[in-house]
Amino acid sequence: MLTNIIIVLLTFFIMEGITWMTHKYVMHGFLWVWHYDHHNKNPKSFFEKNDYFFIVFAVISMSFFLIGTFVAQFWFLFYIGMGILTYGMAYFVVHEIVIHQRFRFFTHSNNFYVKAIRRAHKNHHKHLEKGDGECFGMLWVPFHFFKNAWNETK
Repeated sequence: MLTNIIIVLLTFFIMEGITWMTHKYVMHGFLWVWHYDHHNKNPKSFFEKNDYFFIVFAVISMSFFLIGTFVAQFWFLFYIGMGILTYGMAYFVVHEIVIHQRFRFFTHSNNFYVKAIRRAHKNHHKHLEKGDGECFGMLWVPFHFFKNAWNETK
């Protein structure tokens, strides 16, 4: 039981690095065609091509669930899939609700962490083309954003 929890938590934390690399080298690389409309939002459309990435990661997570469920020697893959799913849910809440407010559940916060990630993401979005990007992470951003937000909340 403890091993399973450790696998889920470890996968969750590793996903931040995978997300950073995917964002920098895939979304701002060869799949910019999907990510472009996230930086150049069409105000008339709720959905973006960028939303395809949710489907890609969901399929990966479901694949881990299936293999981990039906292939006994790969039982641990189920828990890796659970870590990916958990990270995906956190990503949805943080990125879509807190940062971009695509769903108006969470519109204001004085929390230094929320301020830091929102400011870092805003800094990321000042770049409208695929090159010269910065702040590719989601849950962990460069330290100076945390420091500045912390100083503002005091």
